[in-house]
Amino acid sequence: MLFWGMSFVWTSILLKYFPPVSIIFIRLIISSLFLFSVSLIFNKWEKVHRSDFWLFFFSALFNPFFYFLGENYGLKYSSPTTTSVIIATIPVFSPIVAYFFFREKLTLVNIAGLFLSFGGVILMLIAKNFSLSIDKNGILFLSEAVLAALVYSVLVRKLTFRYKPLTIIKYQNLIGVFLFLPFFLVFESHSTFLVKPNMQIVSSFLLLSILASSLSFVFYTKSIQLLGISKANIFSNLIPVFTAIFSFFLLAEHFTMQKLVGMFLVITGVYISEINGRKREIAK
Repeated sequence: MLFWGMSFVWTSILLKYFPPVSIIFIRLIISSLFLFSVSLIFNKWEKVHRSDFWLFFFSALFNPFFYFLGENYGLKYSSPTTTSVIIATIPVFSPIVAYFFFREKLTLVNIAGLFLSFGGVILMLIAKNFSLSIDKNGILFLSEAVLAALVYSVLVRKLTFRYKPLTIIKYQNLIGVFLFLPFFLVFESHSTFLVKPNMQIVSSFLLLSILASSLSFVFYTKSIQLLGISKANIFSNLIPVFTAIFSFFLLAEHFTMQKLVGMFLVITGVYISEINGRKREIAK
């Protein structure tokens, strides 16, 4: 969640130079090269069964394809902190999805923590006059990203029963490269090749690709494997906290006492939501 929170800042920097699809396309190429290199160096290879090809394809269709389209275009129309706050609504809907598909259950304490955390998210989003200052296009794209993430969590949960996180993410990102390739070539390749790389561009792409698109997704997939969809997604509420902090230092975004209180509620809610889980682990 730390790396994902920072990813909105890095993407916001890159949007000054590149259109959204180009950022995703280059990001996924670097990530795929990194993950396949890790597999080669550490001999971490798993055979993917032919019967699971469509599960890999559809999971990649929803994430990275649909999710990153929604996120990057949403970020184009709003600030990094606002974008991350909307993305952090994923845990609110996750328990419903997890119940219908996997019969996962949350205790009252877990639910209380979830709502407390979401309350903190809302507090960070609302202005002093109780209005939401965000472009309608931004809300539309980010809502699509949230929906894509929910469907993806169901598909990737099924894959975690059969494959290791590294295997899942490297193939999903590779499929994502080919899904974005036609859009990149037709709509954005010309303008992208005109950009002259500088240190800010190179560092932002490397950080996005290795930390956010590679390591974060591997860690997240492992978390779903160990915790389940609902509890793993609760931690998504931490994303706007990290984004707000780094946006303040790197992009000079306004940082108010209201945001500080909101962050405190988010962290407290995540802590409360995991109390029962920790107690069960100790009991074992």
